[in-house]
Parts: sequence; C-alpha cells; structure tokens
Amino acid sequence: MLRIYVLAFLVFLYAPILLLPVFAFNDSTVIAFPLNGFTTKWFDELWSNAELHAALLNSLFVATVSAVLSVVLGLAAARANVRYRFPGKAAAMGLIMLPLVLPEIIVAVSLLVVAVKVFGLGLSLWTVVAAHVLICTPFAIAILNASFQSLDPSLEEAAVDLGCTRPETFRLITLPLVMPGIVAALLICFTISLDEFIIAFFLTGSDPTLPVYIWSLLRFPRLIPVVMALGTILMLVSITILILAEWNRRRGLARAGIKDKGGFL
Repeated sequence: MLRIYVLAFLVFLYAPILLLPVFAFNDSTVIAFPLNGFTTKWFDELWSNAELHAALLNSLFVATVSAVLSVVLGLAAARANVRYRFPGKAAAMGLIMLPLVLPEIIVAVSLLVVAVKVFGLGLSLWTVVAAHVLICTPFAIAILNASFQSLDPSLEEAAVDLGCTRPETFRLITLPLVMPGIVAALLICFTISLDEFIIAFFLTGSDPTLPVYIWSLLRFPRLIPVVMALGTILMLVSITILILAEWNRRRGLARAGIKDKGGFL
C-alpha cells in the first residue's frame, strides 16, 4: 500500500509538469486534447520577444546577486553556528531560519510595507534582491551547516599551529574543503530566486522578473502555448541546476569520508 501511495503521489505531483512539453510542441493555441500536430513555432517566438528577453535578464541579475549575497551571509552564519558557542545562539539561528516556515504572502506584504511606508524606498529590482536574500539565506545555511559539520576542526588548528593566521587558515584550508557545499548552496539559491513569484510580484517595479512576466502572459489565451514552451525550458534548466547541486553535495561528503544519508533530490 505504501508503494501504491508513493506512486500515486509522484504521478499527482509531476504529471502536470510533464504536460508542459506536450503542449509546447502542439500546433494549437487551445490547451486541450486531442493534439493538432507537432510544431516548434512557439519556441521560435521566444527568440523574437524583446520583453521576454528583458524579463529574463532581470531574473538572471536578481538570482545571481541574491545567490551570492545569500551564500556569503550563510557562510558566516553556518560557521558561527557550528564552530562557536555564544549567548542567544539558538534564538538568533531560529530567527534567521524563520522565513522557511512563514507563508510567502505574509513575507511579501510585510516587506512591501517596510520598504514603501517605513523607509520610503521605490520598488525596483534591488528591493526584490533584498527580499530574495532574506528567503534564500536559510537554505544556504542549511546546506553549509552540513559542510562545516563534516569539516575536522583539527585541520584548522594544525594550520594555526604551523604559523597561518586566521584569515589565511580560512582562505587556504577551510574554504577549499567546504567549496562543494558553497557551490551547492549557490545553485540552490539561484534556482529559488529564479523561480520565485509571490515576493517578486509585490516588490518589483517597472522591470518585471521572468515569473511575473509569465503571469502577465496568462491574460492572453493566444500566448499560453508560448508560456508552455518557456516553462519547458525553465523546467529543464531547474532540473539541471538541482542535479549539479546534488552532485557537488555528494562529492563534498565523499571527500570528507562521510556516508551519504540523503540529500535534497
């Protein structure tokens, strides 16, 4: 019964996603069966849409900056969490990880009020970056916690005993050993930011990100097959990034001699 349940759950979860390429290659503007025929014209329209290209560049900018900032902050927080003891550590880490359990709609409305009413900021891609750093940092910390826990502290102590300063030890010893976790965290944060819609919808200004632009296309039935084509490409890119992130995570565990107990794939 458990196997049947798991199989039914996977079908329910992934069947709609598998329909994306089916209708992306369908020669009809109506998303329904039976299919009319095979075509690639919807993918051709993607290359001639200037607004789509601008939205894609906006999303790539936001995702790249958000991923880098999230990993830098996550690197510092994960190291402090694993290596040091200080008063209020549990409470501080709990607050940092809180965005993982908060509904995104609540986070989005709260950030909108803070940005506009409290600080008087105009909505732009930078407000989206700030919000995405907030929600991506906990994911980076979760991944980097495992990397620092698998790192033997005696390696850093030996480097210090041999004359290295703390910054040199971190740059020459710690950073290379946790690099697989850093790469995995970068890829995961990049994917989360690239796909995020609710917060971007509330905080974006006149320059929409790709998910917000896709949502605007849904008002035009003729363009829905174009959305299907774009969704197919994004699905393939997201799966590729997740596979690379998992491969880096497992490579890091193998280098540290730790048995893999499961990952995020």
